[in-house]
Amino acid sequence: MSRLTHLDDQGAARMVDVGDKAVTERVAVAAASVFMQADTMALLEQGAHKKGDVLAVARIAGIQAAKKCADLIPLCHPLMLTSVEVSFALVRDRNCVNIESRCKVSGKTGVEMEALTAVSVAALTIYDMCKAVDRGIEIGGITLLHKEGGKSGAWRREEGEYA
Repeated sequence: MSRLTHLDDQGAARMVDVGDKAVTERVAVAAASVFMQADTMALLEQGAHKKGDVLAVARIAGIQAAKKCADLIPLCHPLMLTSVEVSFALVRDRNCVNIESRCKVSGKTGVEMEALTAVSVAALTIYDMCKAVDRGIEIGGITLLHKEGGKSGAWRREEGEYA
């Protein structure tokens, strides 16, 4: 098993030194799911929510969260993201909104945390905007789906891994 990179030899937390790493294009894709009542799903589908377009607000929140990741996660490096995309798929038969984010950077460290933060905050925004009509909303499945770039290369989640 490899050593945790955010701990020094004495076990103290540290920010990893990426100064000697090569600048490469790096991409990460993450996902999350938001489960809700059928009536809440219908409000989203129809765009009939009193607070406005829930998914548009959640998309902006996710993008903004990716940009603020280093302010939220203590040992993350601030990155000059070149692209952040947040998309939604409504799954009617499960009363679920699947969220996916794709973050990209040309840099010395990966964008996995930015992608994971984007889907997390987008999911929390859906909850916040819909909680008045559905307090039982559940957020789950926050996961990294794919990453590429850097010395370690590409990685893709295997179907059913950790499920």
